[in-house]
Amino acid sequence: MKYLIIFSLLASMILIRENAFSQAINQQGVYNVKIFGARGDGKTLDSKAINKAIDSAAIAGGGMVYLPAGNYLSGSIHLKSNISLYLDQGATIIATDEDPGSAYDQEEQTVNTIYQDSGHSHFHNALIWGENIHDVSILGPGTIWGKGLLKDYKKGSKEANKSLVLYNCRNIIIRDVTFLHGGWFAILATGVDNMTIDDVKIDTNRDGMDIDCCRNVHISNCTVNSPYDDGICLKSTYALGFFRATENVTITNCQVSAYDEGSVLDGTYKREDKQAYRTGRIKFGTESNGGFKNIAISNCLFDFCQGLALETEDGGLLQDVTISNITMRDITSAPIFLRLGARMRAPQRTPIGELRRVSINNIRVYGSNSAYSCIISGIPGHDIQDLELSNIRIYYDGGGKILDTKVPENEKNYPEPSMFGNMPAYGFYIRHVAGLKITDVEVSFLNDDPRPAFVLDDIKGLNMLNVTGQTTKGVDTFKYINTVH
Repeated sequence: MKYLIIFSLLASMILIRENAFSQAINQQGVYNVKIFGARGDGKTLDSKAINKAIDSAAIAGGGMVYLPAGNYLSGSIHLKSNISLYLDQGATIIATDEDPGSAYDQEEQTVNTIYQDSGHSHFHNALIWGENIHDVSILGPGTIWGKGLLKDYKKGSKEANKSLVLYNCRNIIIRDVTFLHGGWFAILATGVDNMTIDDVKIDTNRDGMDIDCCRNVHISNCTVNSPYDDGICLKSTYALGFFRATENVTITNCQVSAYDEGSVLDGTYKREDKQAYRTGRIKFGTESNGGFKNIAISNCLFDFCQGLALETEDGGLLQDVTISNITMRDITSAPIFLRLGARMRAPQRTPIGELRRVSINNIRVYGSNSAYSCIISGIPGHDIQDLELSNIRIYYDGGGKILDTKVPENEKNYPEPSMFGNMPAYGFYIRHVAGLKITDVEVSFLNDDPRPAFVLDDIKGLNMLNVTGQTTKGVDTFKYINTVH
């Protein structure tokens, strides 16, 4: 009896202390969503309570909106300035698929819906969104699960199709959180300045993160698995109603892949989904009205996905890009794809863009699809300019076929490596480039391939040093077309 009384007293003291601590942290700017009515039971719609907590913090001048462990079924959550949304270990925000008409905000009237996909034209039809806000953080080891989000846009649908959207914002931090099944975009940032995305895990059905018309962005230590679309994608649409470059961007220490959705987070790394495109890459484009400049990518891994893609198709300038220390394995299409095209989904009289001053260095690739080489192609009258390729070693699968047909220009087509068909070279196919320097580059195949290692077409100012390629007997390493060497 004596010990029971002592235990009861200790329990009471602990409870009093916890209540006092809870009151203290609330007084210090921490807003626990459960105090505002959130249940976290996975059954009750908690978005109203979460929004109440955000509003209360915003009225007070800012603070942390805290989600303790629990499953928070939710519709649209509205971010405000000077707010951090903290998801504790075991906390999951779940996008509801029940009563979507009232749970989610509908598409808003925007400045332009012509020059980019609908997903890039509307921003309120999301699980979590913020517009014209500043100094906002999404933090913590919890999870954002877009369970009820649509994969694609359906006209007239009232359901959301994005997990996290930021539009016309500044001073943003996204750190430590996990995204599962993010919808059309797990993270969509449009017109955002000064943004850090660090130690984020994304395992999703469509794009991992799209960084659109943004400046001063740092992406680091992220893992992105996206079997049906791009992993980390830079864009520069016309969604703001004017041209704006995506610029001053660093991407470092990241891994992209295209395993079956969910299998990276659960550690199984499955390859069983026969419908998956196995995209999962780092890419610039396709939307490229405003262009890209002053960008550095380093120390990244590509695993069972497509390779690196730099594209400008809609009039933008893609310039001053440095890419280094990249390792790729089991690449499903071109390990390196550079495309200057003329799709020109842009306002009338927009001139064709330029792709220039790009350096790609220290690349290692093992096991790349035999149908594709590295593809670098401008279009007639619009050369890629000042391109440097150095210290590159690629092992292709081999086993390709000899092709006698000329590679089509396809200058107005949607840019993908597959647009050209099987390539006439197994290593590098390079066309319409002015000022090309290739140093210490070696390609080889794991199975015999009857194609030359390099095809160089319409190259002006070619400088090669220590460039080698394995070939089958009787096949030249290099094939030159309209090129002085």
